[in-house]
Amino acid sequence: MSDAAVPAPTHPTLEADIAAALGTRSIVLVGMMGAGKSTIGRRVAARLKLPFTDADTEIEAAADMTIPEIFESKGEPYFRDGEARVIARILGNGPVVLATGGGAFMREETRNRIRDRAISIWLKADSDIIMRRVRRRADRPLLHTPDPEATVNRLLSEREPVYGTADLTIASRDVPHDRIVDECLEALHAHLCGARPADEQPPVMD
Repeated sequence: MSDAAVPAPTHPTLEADIAAALGTRSIVLVGMMGAGKSTIGRRVAARLKLPFTDADTEIEAAADMTIPEIFESKGEPYFRDGEARVIARILGNGPVVLATGGGAFMREETRNRIRDRAISIWLKADSDIIMRRVRRRADRPLLHTPDPEATVNRLLSEREPVYGTADLTIASRDVPHDRIVDECLEALHAHLCGARPADEQPPVMD
């Protein structure tokens, strides 16, 4: 078998660059319900060979209750306190790719912890996309209102200025999931490595 049959790579892959630059930091996805944080997060984690964690799933496991049950029996402040503790624990055991609930990033303590221990990505979705994705689901306590669309618009107006402080912003829209994943990875590479992805670098001239 000739040496030319399996050429040696001339550069690390995009994913390897990102993983090396992250070190012990995590990647945290923030944004509204229905923005695709869990779906995109799982795929980003697979590409980077990192564990994926959904904060809401971890909260439910810790409380042995569903999130709607926590809201109903304990109230939102109790839920938010537990959410902050769970996210702190997860980030203390990084690196991971973490999908957070829509309200998690609104808490200053949690934002500071994410800033110190992670790179944050805001998956930005408009109200039409959010409503299409969540209207048939019963596990969104904040939408149990007479006018869910008005509630979404109110939450967007309150939260978007805070989401906008995330390190990176990626538009969540109705395109193939892998396209959003590619955009996340390209943005991470540019942010962490300060260069274009390796396959876009100009050729090295002799």
